[in-house]
Amino acid sequence: MAKWTAKHEAPEPLEGPIVATVTGGTIIWFALFLVQLPFYGWFADRDLLWWVWCCAAGGVLGLIGLWYVRGRDAALKRHADALAAGGTESGPADPAGPAAGPTAV
Repeated sequence: MAKWTAKHEAPEPLEGPIVATVTGGTIIWFALFLVQLPFYGWFADRDLLWWVWCCAAGGVLGLIGLWYVRGRDAALKRHADALAAGGTESGPADPAGPAAGPTAV
């Protein structure tokens, strides 16, 4: 197994305009779907209808992805605002309090 062990740490993930990227991709999928609709008969004659429906599925999945990344973006902003307001990165405090854990002597 040592052969497959990483020799260095993985780089940090790239953050960019995720919502804009997913929106652009969704628009492209729907545009391709609409461009292919006038040629539906041509695709049907050649058993290539999956091209048309693949573009429709890409657009629908893009809408689901857009809903997801917008929620993720909002959650990241809420987290950053909570940290800026004096919160902690570790999350909520232990409801039992610090005395509940083991004590080191």
